[in-house]
Amino acid sequence: MKKKITVIGGGTGTFVVLSGLKKLSSIDLGVVVAMTDSGGSTGKLRDQLGVLPPGDLRQCLVALSDAPILWRKLFLYRFENGDLKGHNFGNIFIAALEKICQSYDQVVETAAYVLQTEGEVIPVTLQRLHLVAEFESGKKITGEGLIDENVNETSRIKRVYLQPSGKANPKAIERIINSDFIIIGPGDLYTSIIPVLLVEGISQAILQTKAKIIYILNLMTKAGQTTEYTASDHLIDLEKYLKRKIDIILVNNGSISKKIIDTYRRHRETVVIDDLGEKDGYQIIREDLVDNREIEKNQVDIVYRSILRHDGGKLARVLEKIFYDQISQDLIQTRP
Repeated sequence: MKKKITVIGGGTGTFVVLSGLKKLSSIDLGVVVAMTDSGGSTGKLRDQLGVLPPGDLRQCLVALSDAPILWRKLFLYRFENGDLKGHNFGNIFIAALEKICQSYDQVVETAAYVLQTEGEVIPVTLQRLHLVAEFESGKKITGEGLIDENVNETSRIKRVYLQPSGKANPKAIERIINSDFIIIGPGDLYTSIIPVLLVEGISQAILQTKAKIIYILNLMTKAGQTTEYTASDHLIDLEKYLKRKIDIILVNNGSISKKIIDTYRRHRETVVIDDLGEKDGYQIIREDLVDNREIEKNQVDIVYRSILRHDGGKLARVLEKIFYDQISQDLIQTRP
C-alpha cells in the first residue's frame, strides 16, 4: 500500500515541495492548502468579486499538474499591462469557476481536470476568513496581505488568529488523520503555515493522527514576521500552534551565494541560524537542500517575491529516504 503523504501550507515553498514529490510514484500525495491569502492579485479578486482566495490553491494545482507545459505556463502567467496588470490568469480562472460552479468542490475538481492534476488538493476551509496578527508593540494588523507588507516591524508577533473563526473542510481533517507523514514548510511561518493550523479542527486532527510530522526549516528569515529568528525560534512558534511535537526536521547545510545573501540583507532578512544541536528528541537531518539559482522578480508582481528556493529534487530525494526507512521499520515490526 502506498504511503499517504500530506503537505500543509501555501505559497512558493509548498509549490517546490509538491513539484519534487509528484515525481515519486510510490506515494499517495496530497496537500491541505492555506485559504487566508489577501495580497496581490488574490487580494484584489477577494475584495472585488467576494471569492475565496485562489492564489495558493492555484499554485498547488499547477505543482501537481501533468498537463502540457503550455497549460502550466498559462495558469502561472501574470498580465503585464492594462486593467489586468498584476493579475494572474490562473487566479482569474479559478475565481470565474467559483461564480459558475455549484460548489467549491466542483471548482477544485474542474481546475484539477483541466490541469490533469495528480494528487489531492484540499482547501483547508471553505469559509471566507482573514488573518489577524498582534505584535508585542501593541500593533494589530488584519489581513494576510497587510501582514506580509509590514516589513519594517521590529517587534515580534505575539499571537495570530482568524477573523471570524472558521471550521475546517471535512476532507482536510480526513486527509490529515489518515496520513502516514505530514510535511510542513518551507514557507512564511505566520502567513503560509500557521494560518492552516488556526482553522478549527486542524490541530485536533493533527493530535489524532499517527502520522510522523516533518518540518522543512526556512532558508531565510522574513522581515516583519520572523526577524532575527533562529531555527529554535521557528520551532517554538510552530509547535505553539501545532500543539504537538515535530518528529523530523530538515535543515539546509548547503552554501548560499553571497549575492543572494546581500540581496536579502537589503530587505532586512538573513540566513536562518541552525542552533538546534542534537537535543530534545528531534530527528534532525542536515543536507544540501538549496537551489542557488537566483529567481528573477517579475516586474509586474504586486508584492515582493523571494529570490531563493529550496531545490525540489533534493528535497524529494531526502524525503523519499525518510519514507523508505519508515517502510523498512514497519516491515521489521510486523514480522512474526
